[in-house]
Amino acid sequence: MLTRSLRGVGFRSQTIRNGSTCIFCFFVIKGQDCINNQISRTIIVDQSGRDSKFKTVQSAIDSIPENNNKWVKIHINAGTYEEKVNIPCEKPCIFLEGEGIDVTTITYNDHQQMDESATFSSYPDNVVASSITFKNSFDVGRVMSLEEIKNGNIQVPALSARIYGDKSGFYNCKFVGYQDTLWDVQGRHYFKNCIIEGAVDFIFGNGQSYFEDCVMNTTSSGFITAQGRQSDEEPSGFVFKGGYVVGSNGASSLLGRAYGPYSRVIFIQTNFDSVVSPTGWDSWHFATHE
Repeated sequence: MLTRSLRGVGFRSQTIRNGSTCIFCFFVIKGQDCINNQISRTIIVDQSGRDSKFKTVQSAIDSIPENNNKWVKIHINAGTYEEKVNIPCEKPCIFLEGEGIDVTTITYNDHQQMDESATFSSYPDNVVASSITFKNSFDVGRVMSLEEIKNGNIQVPALSARIYGDKSGFYNCKFVGYQDTLWDVQGRHYFKNCIIEGAVDFIFGNGQSYFEDCVMNTTSSGFITAQGRQSDEEPSGFVFKGGYVVGSNGASSLLGRAYGPYSRVIFIQTNFDSVVSPTGWDSWHFATHE
């Protein structure tokens, strides 16, 4: 949940799926939105150090002052950056720009709890990323049947990204993982021409998100979405407009299972290949809410 007082002091909290852990984030933002649409300055990240003093993405983020209200571009030169990247609450108005999903990758291998395993975490409002691959390499390549997953065979969260902030946009990006690839936690998010890859609940959360012309690639049998809307008054939901659902390794996947009692997911004008099971959906723990 996100609340703000009239003075711009906010508080975020998110309950993890097992109900036992919460993430808390206190922040003070001088202005809710960025001043204008112009880039105020550009920071270069280069692994070799030839083009910049910043060799990691995180060090570039750390250099931006708190309560920033002007757009700052962080241009990430081609390379594979093995690090966890975190944009804290008090640093909005950041634009991460890679050089293409085939050449600019941020990757890590972690499989702890959902609040700890993400390769990329973004907390503030007004964050944009383009032309970057975000990857969690744990369990990538694993293949299981749908029945094995339904019967509770052990899988662990291994997030490539988690997005908390409102008004976040991702263009021509790729998200790679196995379980819980993209945690669309809360807020309004826009994904354009992205590739999202995984097997189990690999797009999940309680965001209000629009996926336009994206490719959802299921690498093993499982569930594409797990949307967490908790009441019929919540505006959240996932909308997939256009794009493709494709699969590999003989996968058979459902479009989603209900992560909340009012889970809401819409596919419109989206092309499904044979990976999509004719059953379509799984009500999971909410069998009376269809």
